Amino acid sequence: MKLVLIFGSGAVGKMTVGQELAKQTNYRLFHNHVMIEPVIETLGYYDATLVTELRMTLFKYVVKTNLEGLIFTCIWAFDEPSDWTTIQKVVELFDETYYIELIADQETRLKRNESSNRIKHKPSKRDINFSKQLILREDSKYRLVSHEGELTFKNYLRIDNTDKEPEVVASLIKERFRL
Repeated sequence: MKLVLIFGSGAVGKMTVGQELAKQTNYRLFHNHVMIEPVIETLGYYDATLVTELRMTLFKYVVKTNLEGLIFTCIWAFDEPSDWTTIQKVVELFDETYYIELIADQETRLKRNESSNRIKHKPSKRDINFSKQLILREDSKYRLVSHEGELTFKNYLRIDNTDKEPEVVASLIKERFRL
């Protein structure tokens, strides 16, 4: 099974591009908040260990199905060794992985933070001020954009989607990797 891994900073457009790519392919979308939101709703707070365990359980199940491919979105902190380990554990479950890094300037991402699509699908982002502060904190605490040449994966594509519509970005991904 193929995995399209879409990663980037908060509010860069991972889920929205994933939604568009799912429309253009036979792939299913598993965006980051599919597991985050139920954990927050149930526990009243975010628990990274539980979210990771639930994701891995779903991945292990999905690869046993007859799905053609899965689109997964996440934030990848390049300065955190545990993120590298987690990504490796995920991708080794799949036959082939396509690595898509989305980048956009902070001003654009802060505007996208207030989009109706984001608010609709991510209840924990509905407090716009809290969500904005989270983006600013993550940007200052972690390195969420790879260094030039750092990612040497065979199927890697970096897209600056600051001024690109999600449909265009999804088409670029689909065409580049013949999905």
